[in-house]
Amino acid sequence: MDDISASPPGHTEGRRGRRGSGKVRITDVAKLAGVAPITVSRVLNAPSSVAAETLRRVQEAINRTGYVPNMLAGGLASSRSHLIAALVPTIASPVFQATWEALTETFSGAGYHVTFGQTGYGGAREDELIKTMIARRPDGIVLTGIMHSPSGRRRLIEADIPVVETWDLTPTPIDMLVGFSHEHIGEAVAKYLHGKKKIRIAVITAADERARRRAKGLATGAARLGIATILAPEVPMFVAAAPGTLGSGRKGLIDLLARHPEVDAVFCSSDMLALGVMIEAQARGIPVPERIAVVGYGDLNFAVDTVPALTTVSVDGPAIGRLAARCIIDRAQGRSVAEPIVDVGFSIVERASA
Repeated sequence: MDDISASPPGHTEGRRGRRGSGKVRITDVAKLAGVAPITVSRVLNAPSSVAAETLRRVQEAINRTGYVPNMLAGGLASSRSHLIAALVPTIASPVFQATWEALTETFSGAGYHVTFGQTGYGGAREDELIKTMIARRPDGIVLTGIMHSPSGRRRLIEADIPVVETWDLTPTPIDMLVGFSHEHIGEAVAKYLHGKKKIRIAVITAADERARRRAKGLATGAARLGIATILAPEVPMFVAAAPGTLGSGRKGLIDLLARHPEVDAVFCSSDMLALGVMIEAQARGIPVPERIAVVGYGDLNFAVDTVPALTTVSVDGPAIGRLAARCIIDRAQGRSVAEPIVDVGFSIVERASA
């Protein structure tokens, strides 16, 4: 793997871009800016040679249209690159690893090469990577999540390149989507813990947007069950830097017990955080799950071997990778995609920790 460190499906703008008739060209930018196409080329290739006011108008037109220059030679622009661009928070996380492995294997079997760009968890780098990837004219782009800037979303729609968003769910994807609902996971965990007679539930979450939505889902589920205000007006929460670590899990439990010693269950946004909670509980002589139940997320390899074994939320990562790759391959080869939005769902794996 190389490291190069919402419009609804029926929306006319998205459909126009997908057919190619709405693809932004240099002539479109020139017309909007009131200059000749050669002036746009100078702005892109030698901006210092262009007058400041002209430079401003052209750059504004580029931003408004979402235009990205094609780095391939003009005669090669219509040919297939057999390159797939995948933007991921990190290629090192064990939570995503199975997805990226299945993705690369499926693409490789069809003759495609996958290039990964790491966006991190804050999202600040995604826009620049989107511009870089589009300029390479890949046959498809795979994204992690559905939260993109307006400019990034516009560029992706206008690029006339198949796009699949993954590891999330929305009725209004950019193009295609394979994922699941983070909010529904939180709601399901609240219902599960309530069924285990746990009514003083707290959350330890990483600061990334998807993890926060799982926490929000748990709070929503707890409110519906009438247990959200037993400890406080809102579900007690500890927020750690993303990605969550074992140490953050330990610190989270220390913080929660200091503020709410009656906590009887903790939902963690990752198995690593949950492992930290269980280690801290053991260090303090707190029995799990008798005194505090613990639920993680990810079903990582170690979850079944912890003591006690970790109850967690499992998502079929390999299926996400395979399905996302098939969507891109079918579109790139001119075939229609029967299901442009696929919800792979999730399951709660019940083990001894809860």
